[in-house]
Amino acid sequence: MKHSEEKKSEIEKVRDDLFNFAIDREDIKWLMERLPKEADIKRSTVEYELQILKIISVGWSISYYLENNSHKNPLLELFWMAIFEFSQQLSTTTELMIGQDIDYFQILQGRLDMYVDAMAQNPEASEPSTVIGPEFAKTCGNADDIFTFMTGSKMFLSTIGQVKEYLETIHLR
Repeated sequence: MKHSEEKKSEIEKVRDDLFNFAIDREDIKWLMERLPKEADIKRSTVEYELQILKIISVGWSISYYLENNSHKNPLLELFWMAIFEFSQQLSTTTELMIGQDIDYFQILQGRLDMYVDAMAQNPEASEPSTVIGPEFAKTCGNADDIFTFMTGSKMFLSTIGQVKEYLETIHLR
């Protein structure tokens, strides 16, 4: 029983670490500071979509990098439940501030489905970021803006790289 409790605590710690990373905004601020002024895009939309992309990239990374690990499904469930609770709080706060009902978790689900569908439609892509970047730019309102394309690709690559490194470091067993 004690061994089971230790494993649960380990998975919960990993969930907390990944959740906190997913909602942290420092790398979003960094990317926004480097988004060139000549980018033909609404900057507030890019910032909003970067947060969404980061959250779903963390979830995608858990699934991908723990593909054959017995902790994959329990960790995914714990992670997405934490994101759901966060989304509910964010939705409630947003509704109070602007008087409009927003279901942030539904937005996250929609974007995840959109990115997964885009990758499925481009199986020849050698790197997922070459699919994610254009989809990100299109979602932000200008599929032809290379700066937005690159910003989305950077967010995706940075996020999955950091999650991979973290998961390799902790040796979740």
